[in-house]
Amino acid sequence: MFSVNHPVLFGLAGVVILYVLGQSIFFTVKAYKRARELEMSKTLLRSIMRGAGVFSIAPAIAIIIGIITLSQFLGLPLPWLRLSVVGALTYELPAATSAATVLGISLTDALTDARSYSTIAWVMTLGSFSGIVIITFFLRKIEKGLLTIKSKDKKWGAIFMDSLFIGMVSAFLGMIFSKVTFGIQGWIPVFVMIFSSLLMLFFGFLVKKKNIVWLENYAMPFSMLGAMAFSIPLTAWIGG
Repeated sequence: MFSVNHPVLFGLAGVVILYVLGQSIFFTVKAYKRARELEMSKTLLRSIMRGAGVFSIAPAIAIIIGIITLSQFLGLPLPWLRLSVVGALTYELPAATSAATVLGISLTDALTDARSYSTIAWVMTLGSFSGIVIITFFLRKIEKGLLTIKSKDKKWGAIFMDSLFIGMVSAFLGMIFSKVTFGIQGWIPVFVMIFSSLLMLFFGFLVKKKNIVWLENYAMPFSMLGAMAFSIPLTAWIGG
């Protein structure tokens, strides 16, 4: 029987991740040597590396949450690979959920069908390639167009950028509100979203008004963790 945690899958994911880690180490060494050639002090470079390491903890927490969430359904190798290379939590989970819904598969149990697993993996992978292709071939034209809009009318340029962001958010809101017609249980994602939003507002208040600057980089993962914790008693209460 097909297993989402088969050793072969771990091996394939491990090869790709080791390759990416090798690239990271290679360019880190090159950057360090170049910085020394520019006569940057070792003390300054160590300070930069420590700062970069500390600030990488916040997004890493969100990534770990995504891996844990997806691993319940897709096993560990695929989420580990996707979220370690070019994947993002805001894309991977909706993509996997949409593909599973079309296939009529429940997200509560691990997959045992290889074809369904392959289909979901292709959906998650091919979708993310669009961004790479667009950036590689059309980034300069897009950037030039945005700069042209901003140079002609700064106010309209700001509205245009905000509209793009609102459009992206609207796509996720569609998923959240898609099951509200199923009764009170269909409102659980909505309640969790509201609670998460309130947490973000609270953290934003602490950052802006109380000047807790370090919290700015941890607001999102803390909000996610809080919302996930809130969803457990909420689901038990409403589900019961």
